[in-house]
Formats: sequence, structure tokens, C-alpha cells
Amino acid sequence: MEESLYREIEEIIEKYREEETPLLCVLQEVQEKFHYLPRNVLGYIAKKMNVPSSTVYGVATFYSFFETNPVGEYVIRVCKSTPCHVQGAFNVLQALKRELGLKEGETSKDGKFTLEVTSCLGVCGVAPAMMINDVTYGNLNDERVREILALYRR
Repeated sequence: MEESLYREIEEIIEKYREEETPLLCVLQEVQEKFHYLPRNVLGYIAKKMNVPSSTVYGVATFYSFFETNPVGEYVIRVCKSTPCHVQGAFNVLQALKRELGLKEGETSKDGKFTLEVTSCLGVCGVAPAMMINDVTYGNLNDERVREILALYRR
């Protein structure tokens, strides 16, 4: 990794030094930069924050919104909670698989999309739902999925 990237990571760590839970904030911002949390970066964060590397890795792998492997530019997370399932999450997932030509956990060859499922997005009132990066979409059906994907394919 380039020296300038290490400096950027150090700046991120310094920015959250006074936070009550700085590790989560640091991991979140570093992931925004790299789109995932490479193992060597996790080790560097542990060293600079004086936290055991097992703790840093444990946090990075515990929370579903952290990625420890490379992912696409757009990570699509389909909610599979009971309310979403009852309202048609399976159909939404099937539509995404058809449209993207992906299975769960795969990334498109062009590196644009990664398809995942998640246990809950916390938006049961608009089930079925999915999230693309930080944007949540609800009340989904096949047509709505195609419309949304068209926005990201541009």
C-alpha cells in the first residue's frame, strides 16, 4: 500500500480519536475509501489504534455492513427478514439474479455490482426492501427492480 494511503488512514484515526467508539467510525470511513477492508489495512488500524488485531478483525467481520473482501462499486443487499419474505423478497432476489446474472455473494465481472442478502434493513413498513450502498428502496417488485438498476447502470 502506498505511503500516502497510510497517511490518510492515520488522518481518519486521528479524526475519531475523541469518539466514544472510534473503531466503528474509523472502519466505516476507511471502507468508504477502499470499498472494503483489506486485511493489511485492518492490521495497520489495529497497530495505530493500539487495539488487538483480533478485536479489529472481529468487529469488521461481525457487522454485515463491513466487507473484508473486494466488492462491486454498488453493493445490493436484499432483506430476507420475515416481513420482507412475506411481502415477496424471494421474487425481488430472483429478479436481481436474472437482471444481473449473479448469484448471492457474487460480484459482476465489470466490478459494478455485488449481490448479497441480509437479515434485516429495519424498514419493514415498505417490505420487500433492498439497499444499494447507503440508499434504501422499498415496496419492490420486478418492474421497480429493473427501474432502479437502470439508474445505476448509467
